[in-house]
Amino acid sequence: MQADLVVDTKGMACPMPIVKAKKALDGLQPGQVMEVISTDKGSVNDFQAWVKQTKHELMKHEEDHGVYKFFVKKI
Repeated sequence: MQADLVVDTKGMACPMPIVKAKKALDGLQPGQVMEVISTDKGSVNDFQAWVKQTKHELMKHEEDHGVYKFFVKKI
């Protein structure tokens, strides 16, 4: 999946992946996609809850050997 912006939060613990994602998403236009890369296990639940609160779309998330990728579309 192609992202307009990649935010690397590997090594950061909660709540920093969400904080960094929110700040980065503020700079995108509606319809653009941000990819967030995280190593925080809790980020799976955090991102699902965050997109529900903010009404953005979690298009895809994947995990590969402890690295989580989230693709969020700004609405």
